[in-house]
Amino acid sequence: MTKRLFFLFTFFSLIFSGVFAQTEVDERAMISFRKGLGFNAPDSTFGVNLRLRMQNRLAFNFNDELSIDDIEARVSRLRLRFDGYILGDKLTYYLQLSFSRGDQDWDNTHMANVVRDAMVYYHFSPKFYLGFGQGKLPGNRQRIISSGQQQFYDRSNVNAQFTLDRDFGLFAYYSDQLAGIEYNLKGAISSGDGRNQLKTDPGLMYTARIEVMPLGRFKKDGDFSEGDLEFEPSPKVSLAAGYSYDENAWRTRGTIGTTLYEARDFTSFFADVVAKYNGWALYTEYISRASQQSAFTFSSDSALSSFAVTGNGVNTQLSYTLRNFWEIAARYSVVNPDKEIRNVAMRDSYYLLGVNKYVRKHLTKFQGFVGYRTQESFQPLKPDKNNFLLVFQVELGI
Repeated sequence: MTKRLFFLFTFFSLIFSGVFAQTEVDERAMISFRKGLGFNAPDSTFGVNLRLRMQNRLAFNFNDELSIDDIEARVSRLRLRFDGYILGDKLTYYLQLSFSRGDQDWDNTHMANVVRDAMVYYHFSPKFYLGFGQGKLPGNRQRIISSGQQQFYDRSNVNAQFTLDRDFGLFAYYSDQLAGIEYNLKGAISSGDGRNQLKTDPGLMYTARIEVMPLGRFKKDGDFSEGDLEFEPSPKVSLAAGYSYDENAWRTRGTIGTTLYEARDFTSFFADVVAKYNGWALYTEYISRASQQSAFTFSSDSALSSFAVTGNGVNTQLSYTLRNFWEIAARYSVVNPDKEIRNVAMRDSYYLLGVNKYVRKHLTKFQGFVGYRTQESFQPLKPDKNNFLLVFQVELGI
């Protein structure tokens, strides 16, 4: 008995002496839970923040007779994200991985595109920094807004058809104010061939965007988060416009889509506005894509063809958030194909009405939507197609 007590006393003495011996020079990382899970070195030589999120979706598509055409039951997104700094705040990085099939663009590329973002940033000053790697191009606002900050179950069909999406290149960002008016300048020179390419064609892509906030900046970067979850105490507005030129694009939608048989040059224009005040949020954007060359491309023996997606679209969203974080949101969006491709493409319109319950704002939310989709044919012998939508989605993230 005496020996057991001696060993127990010795064991706990070693434990407590180890605990109390820890000092400020301990080399272990410090852990933070403010945003995701963070690890920071005590001497500030490095830091990493880990975040993850998933979106689980159940959707029903009904025909005009309200019979079910198909059911979508899947993990629409599963993301793992790392960001942090090395040697202070001058050198930072951002990495995002995707694990669901839809997130990996499997149907277009037939390969698992796990890497979504892999960026290294150098901050010359609080106003100006550069990025190098693979990331979102500074195109339309809805694409720049994270899918985790969306108020609908997915981005609009306008974004799906005409967004610039991601690419590999050099990115530049500058923020300042002129005569008391806040503004952001963003630009990129990139490959023009989309993410995760082994090699690219000689053509490059050039993108520029400007954002102006005449009434001041939004709370907590609310101009890049859908819905007014911060209940802006005074009206806030952001106006933006941009332009992109993609030389020798080999995909039907520039940086995304299936492969064309011949390269095409694309020009894209985008403009958007977001306004928020006291729970109300209004967002609308316009995007167009054009090419001076024919939209249709053909194989060497002309037996097969593919076409570039050109045209324009408008997406508008209006929402109101209650103080208990229930939200009502409505969307109307329409895609208008160019005349040249109207024999193979249709005018595509969505009408959506949704209710969101934000538990931890956008990090955890429950979403339900009803909608109506109309696809109008431009060919007399090709019938229109209409269907109703019913969608339920849960998002959980840290």
